[in-house]
Amino acid sequence: MSNRFVKDNGLTMRMGWTIFLNGLIYVVLILAIWWMLGGSTSGVIIAVLVSVGAFFFQWYFSDSIAMKAMGAREVTPEEAPELHTMIDRLTQLSDSTKPRVAVSNSAIPNAFATGRSPNRSVVCVTRGLLEKLDRDEVEVVLAHELSHVAHRDVTVMTVAGVTGVVAALMMRAGYYMTLGGRRDNNGGIPIQLLFILVGAVVYGLSFLLIRSLSRYRELAADRAAALLTGRPSTLASALTKLSGDMNKIPEKDLRETASANHLALIPAAHGSSGFGELFSTHPSLDKRLAQLAKISAQLSKPE
Repeated sequence: MSNRFVKDNGLTMRMGWTIFLNGLIYVVLILAIWWMLGGSTSGVIIAVLVSVGAFFFQWYFSDSIAMKAMGAREVTPEEAPELHTMIDRLTQLSDSTKPRVAVSNSAIPNAFATGRSPNRSVVCVTRGLLEKLDRDEVEVVLAHELSHVAHRDVTVMTVAGVTGVVAALMMRAGYYMTLGGRRDNNGGIPIQLLFILVGAVVYGLSFLLIRSLSRYRELAADRAAALLTGRPSTLASALTKLSGDMNKIPEKDLRETASANHLALIPAAHGSSGFGELFSTHPSLDKRLAQLAKISAQLSKPE
């Protein structure tokens, strides 16, 4: 479906590569499970069932999982009239499908979008965000989240994340397996250890691919929201406020929403992380503000 959010060819290309590479890793993972289970017909069936089951669960229930992680619930126009009015205006302005609307009672100021398709999407904001930002800032944040839905990067993130889920299940299975010391036929390595090692490698590759896409999609959503609303400086103000507040929140409270961190507008982590940008789900605030300043300069130029 076409919409008025600016098209981002870089995002489209990265989403395609992420799905392709994750799919390749996924196939290798299934073959590895099959091989470690002895290359038998039953091994194939187990590998396929585990993989397909994890894929379907993660894809079909992605919105419910994210909302539960954030403690969110869907709200009606009667319960949140101003929020619905803003989203109605933005969906009309962008000619896009209206998502379900949800609110989390979390005091952490944040927002996210999730769902397996534009027709099954949900946009959620926290009470902390509604209390922290003014109306214009909330609206441009909602535009940012709606662009994720319109660009379909939410769906791609959900699908790509399945590989990591299966790999994590493998590591857990390897840890708890008790097969009476069973070993493979090639190197005498315990099959439990093989499960853990293969799962760890696959999880690491999937982890890096998803984070690379996640950082770029946040920049793409910032740009799309700024151009749709014509208010890049308002989005910059919102990001600055929310990032500043995030650094004041205790680690214990941040950990409660960490599982949905990759979906959030602002990462629920303190800015002093030592893992570097390679492991970050979001671009740095400086990079986001620099892009918005550039857009603001472009919009202010006389035609």
